[in-house]
Amino acid sequence: MRIAIGGIVHETNTYCSAPTTLKDFSVLEGERLYRLAGTETQSGAALDLCAERGWTALPLLYAWTQPSGTIDRESYEEMKARLLSRLSEALPVDGVFLDLHGAGVVDGIDDLEGELARAVRALVGPGVPITAAFDLHGNITQAMADALDGVFACHEYPHIDQHLRAREAVAFLETLAEAPGATTVQVASLPLLMPTTTTFHGIGAELRDFLKAAEDEDPAVANVSFFHGFPYCDVPQVGSHVVVTHWGDAATAKALARRLAGAIWERREALRAQSLSAEEAVALAQAAAEAEGDGPVVINETSDNCGGGSPGDGTHLLRALLEAKVQNACFGFIVDPEVAEAAHRAGVGAQIDITLGGKTDELHGAPLALSAYVKALHDGRLTLQAMAKGARINYGPLARLQVDGFEIIVASRRSQTFDTEPFLALGIDVMRLALVALKSSNHFRAGFEPLARAVITADPPGLTTHQVAVFPRQKAAVPLWPLDPKASYTP
Repeated sequence: MRIAIGGIVHETNTYCSAPTTLKDFSVLEGERLYRLAGTETQSGAALDLCAERGWTALPLLYAWTQPSGTIDRESYEEMKARLLSRLSEALPVDGVFLDLHGAGVVDGIDDLEGELARAVRALVGPGVPITAAFDLHGNITQAMADALDGVFACHEYPHIDQHLRAREAVAFLETLAEAPGATTVQVASLPLLMPTTTTFHGIGAELRDFLKAAEDEDPAVANVSFFHGFPYCDVPQVGSHVVVTHWGDAATAKALARRLAGAIWERREALRAQSLSAEEAVALAQAAAEAEGDGPVVINETSDNCGGGSPGDGTHLLRALLEAKVQNACFGFIVDPEVAEAAHRAGVGAQIDITLGGKTDELHGAPLALSAYVKALHDGRLTLQAMAKGARINYGPLARLQVDGFEIIVASRRSQTFDTEPFLALGIDVMRLALVALKSSNHFRAGFEPLARAVITADPPGLTTHQVAVFPRQKAAVPLWPLDPKASYTP
């Protein structure tokens, strides 16, 4: 089999003021995609499965960048054109695998994935199967689903299974090649804005298991994907979505999707977020650190999560920790390339006066004027060890600073904290700490939850706050829960 592989992946926070342009993307074309082989990523898994089965992989274009503002139209059109050009050169193909996100927004295009999938379909024609793997934080449209023969979203958050869903999607192409056009993909959209909800426990785990059971009980169901949605964007399709890939007719698949969506709607109160201020979270963490137990207490600052489009230079939680004079603790990390550069310029052992963080906007807190000792430095080029294991990541120059006995890691490039690698790179063993603070909503759990005695979530003001009601909605097609008491859903 000849399998074309490519995609454009972006989680777009339309409330970010700055646009996302081509220079912000990491773009791999042709054979360069093989850099992802052997990694627990979607495209990496697709390449690996083709190799295992002796199929011919036809790498097209893979473009990815950190979650950020709306994509510039010209930049998107160029990436799409390059992907389609390579696909045209690769024809004929037996199938196409698309590596997508689900929450991409382009200037003038509210549904990146739908527009791209339709363009791919127009090129290969109706007889070539197309499947796609997604992040579960997608805002999904029926128009996109109509261009695909199979939709496979990851089930877990943190996304520790994204490579497994990609393998399913690629393997499904072989089945579809023997029965082209035999499936239908149907979407049931809920007017429900979910806060970032882990599937490791609680209501997230319950809903994951409920939907997996629905997939397993009926052989006519090829896949059930529950998209939590991405609430930090203003598009008509914002919400949560159940997507069913089915061997039967569209009406049967749609009825199942709506029934499952209705069951989620009935549980919506369990999804309502409870937010702690930075000061409240620090007080709880200090109490937890004094109790019996192994491992550090972890505080995650969910509202300044670069993985949702925030700047990563917010100071609310760090200020609260410093004011509480917390000891045997580390903040890992805050994004401030100016401070990181100053530390590298001064060198290990230097004492430097800095203005740390708060340089993007006023929402995420004011800058901190500090005198810091430069303890260690690193180039920031690391390999992920928990989620997306094996994938390379570049945080830019890293600096380990000490302020009145408190450890602060400063990074140069926007990213959330995924695992303990930035700490280890700078000589910090988190298991020797009483408290670890970081910026992430849930992806950090893959690396830290097995180590932590407790996890406490801080939600001060920020672009990825759980308090989704603070964001204005101009494009929403229907009233949305929990913003509007008129929000309703009838299966």
